Amino acid sequence: MVRLLFSAFCVLTVWSGTSSAAESNAAYLLSPGDKVMVSVWGEENLRQETTVLPDGSITFPLAGTVVGVAGLDAAAAGKKVASQLEKYLPDPNVSVVVTSIAGNLVYVQGKVIKPGPVQMAGPTAVLQALSMSGGLDKFADESDIKVIRGTGSAQKVLAVRYKDLVSGRDMSTNIQLQAGDTLVVP
Repeated sequence: MVRLLFSAFCVLTVWSGTSSAAESNAAYLLSPGDKVMVSVWGEENLRQETTVLPDGSITFPLAGTVVGVAGLDAAAAGKKVASQLEKYLPDPNVSVVVTSIAGNLVYVQGKVIKPGPVQMAGPTAVLQALSMSGGLDKFADESDIKVIRGTGSAQKVLAVRYKDLVSGRDMSTNIQLQAGDTLVVP
């Protein structure tokens, strides 16, 4: 009986550990403004730092313009570059390394102490962005805070219930922000 309980405990411990490890190891997704170092193994002339452009592309020698890099992780971006280099090089081994996360910004505007862009160094929720902006000023309308998120050509407006957040009653509107979101505090 003790062995059975011990075995079940070990299985549950391993199972719960792997799920949280998988969640915490989510790959960083590139955003416009980020800088990456792209290099091709064995090709000294094919090494260059480049910036993810506003349209989500990068440029690289021989490959030219590589579209659709924004929203990908570094490994997937490397595969995209490699596929365009295959015209010129047999089986290119491409490495992409993120050197700057300058594009990982959200914008906080309105009645906060320090409005403007906020650099997200990791997962950032509404309360964290408000804190990085110095908090609400005394004239802020706590009942009408919104997150504006671009979804393609449309925009989505997400309501924030600030009083519920700061009281801890309901954290469902402590939205995880994405690069390019705008947090509006009227």
